[in-house]
Amino acid sequence: MKKLMKYLLVITATLLTSASYAQSVAYAQEAGHLRLTTVVQKEEVVTTDDGKQKTELVAPSSVIPGDAVIYTITFENVSAEVAQNITITNPVPANLTYENGSAFGPGTVIEFSVDGGNVYGAPDELTVTVGDEVRPAGPEDYAHIRWVVQNDLDVGAQGMARFRARLN
Repeated sequence: MKKLMKYLLVITATLLTSASYAQSVAYAQEAGHLRLTTVVQKEEVVTTDDGKQKTELVAPSSVIPGDAVIYTITFENVSAEVAQNITITNPVPANLTYENGSAFGPGTVIEFSVDGGNVYGAPDELTVTVGDEVRPAGPEDYAHIRWVVQNDLDVGAQGMARFRARLN
């Protein structure tokens, strides 16, 4: 018999605010029965031995304003039971701007928050108030991204969530 388990996992992945750093920010966190790993990478064009160019995700040796970084969050069910009702939440660091349309997660519903993670919704449902003016929220307003996993996660199974953001 499946035991209903609910996980709200907040992954705090901080990108250093300096213009360059020696390695990507990566860590694993054990929360309940899920193991989470967040890796920050950068796209880099490399030339293969046969002279062709291809784009790879690499640990950035430096990031300057305007550069895009890719956050990849993997989660694995390390328990002996099926995991259900999984929600992955990741803040968009203050020194980054979410890149519109880049959030991805197979088998998930993706929602955003513009108020520090209190209320989530689809992009067309979100508004921000500036002074007396209420306007539709844009990618530059997103403070958190949430992936609601639509299926159970079997024992030993993994899932993935990803988004891009630009350094301000």
